[in-house]
Amino acid sequence: MTGGSRGIGRRVAETLAADGFHVILTFRRNGELANEVVAGIRDAGGSAVAVRLELESEADIDALFAEHLPEGQRLDLLIASAAASAFHPVAELKVHHLERSWATNVRSFVQLSQRAVPRMTDGGRIVAITSYGSVRAFPGYGAIGADKAAIESWVRHMAAEFGRSGVTVNAVNAGLVDTDSLRHYYERPGVPPIESIVAKIPLGRVGTVDDVAGAVKFLTGPHGGYVTGHVLTVDGGLTVVAPPFWSEFP
Repeated sequence: MTGGSRGIGRRVAETLAADGFHVILTFRRNGELANEVVAGIRDAGGSAVAVRLELESEADIDALFAEHLPEGQRLDLLIASAAASAFHPVAELKVHHLERSWATNVRSFVQLSQRAVPRMTDGGRIVAITSYGSVRAFPGYGAIGADKAAIESWVRHMAAEFGRSGVTVNAVNAGLVDTDSLRHYYERPGVPPIESIVAKIPLGRVGTVDDVAGAVKFLTGPHGGYVTGHVLTVDGGLTVVAPPFWSEFP
């Protein structure tokens, strides 16, 4: 799985390891943190290894499979959790912002899936972690929001094509989840306080990494085997409401 060293990815890695999967989790920068996750998984009786992966590099992706998943070795799951982008207004996005965002978020998902499916010899599961920016627009999220929407489109096309190999492909669309990334966005100058946004969520709270990991657990477990080509939204009802909000009524 990609992006397994922190936030949602970390909790998904821990959850899958607890379910008995050997987890290959990738990281880009913080090897110390990734190794900490691996140590925790092993201390809990699970199996995991951390691998540095530059998602923008096709050579890195090929090397990952050559070393850790050579031809003939079975792969059960592919979880795409890593993401990167620039939180700029659309008018300020440069070419390098767009290219890096697309390569990291979208192109890598396709390339990883292309290599994973032949190794899913008796069926398998692919799950991408997306976000509500794929269906709702808000300041500074244009580049990654559009990328997440593209991933959800790829999910549908892959599900139709890879179903013949017994592989399911789905996405988990996360709302506001208590992670470093959420705090990074809302701690920027000029961004409204998170409390004002939480008040508009029907369930009245931000999500937890366990909320999202639970959805992944369902899609990768025995009860999710006939679900494919869909986006499972985990957002506390955030994307079903519109002004005037219930929090604005007495």
